[in-house]
Amino acid sequence: PDEKIAATIRVQSKKSGAGPNAVDQTWDENLHIVFATRSGIVKKSNLSDYANVRKGGIIAIQIEEGDRLIDAKLTNGNNEIVLITKEGMSLRFHEEQLRDQGRNTVGVWGIRPAKKDHVVAIAIVDPTAMLLVTGENGIGKRTPFDDYRRQSRGGKGIITMKTGEKTGDVVGALTVTDKDELMLITTKGQMVRTRVKEIRIVGRNTMGVKLMDLRNGEKLQAIAPVVSQAEEEAQTADVSVEKL
Repeated sequence: PDEKIAATIRVQSKKSGAGPNAVDQTWDENLHIVFATRSGIVKKSNLSDYANVRKGGIIAIQIEEGDRLIDAKLTNGNNEIVLITKEGMSLRFHEEQLRDQGRNTVGVWGIRPAKKDHVVAIAIVDPTAMLLVTGENGIGKRTPFDDYRRQSRGGKGIITMKTGEKTGDVVGALTVTDKDELMLITTKGQMVRTRVKEIRIVGRNTMGVKLMDLRNGEKLQAIAPVVSQAEEEAQTADVSVEKL
């Protein structure tokens, strides 16, 4: 009863051959899963380690007491990763700094948050996209990934949002393009849909602009990409991999 799904990774199905003799090669690809925890721990495992999942599930990562999994991303072995914290810090590093580990292992430091800080998001760097960061007071911004220099994992990172009374704590971050749309979700269940291209592009060490109006103590709780019907139909052959 205490278990919750922390993330769902979509893996595109790839088959060779035709008809009843077709062979699913999804798990033979050189793909990895990178897990991130609230305390700043990251772990990379080969996707093939999760090819045979039992009905009751399998252990994907060992979580230390007091910590929890916040998200997981699919990578190709040559991706760069950004970890984002509640107090507006971030750390960009190449996944080459992570060796493949087995399923039943803990992981290593990705970023070391301050005492009262913790990781809220993990994003994959896309040179053609930008990093969107949002604060709980309805503030958000887009920043080019070039503003985030590559660092060695395990450090304290650099500022990604100048947090304060205006912004509140950082609640989410996503890799976005001009064509994307977002759903902003509040603590009282209000949802606002917005186009990414309407969100201002500003520097890394800034606060951002208002994305939505909040009243009577309401806070922005989560952000999520909007998937169009066409995209959903194109993904019908995909396989969802769930981690508990």
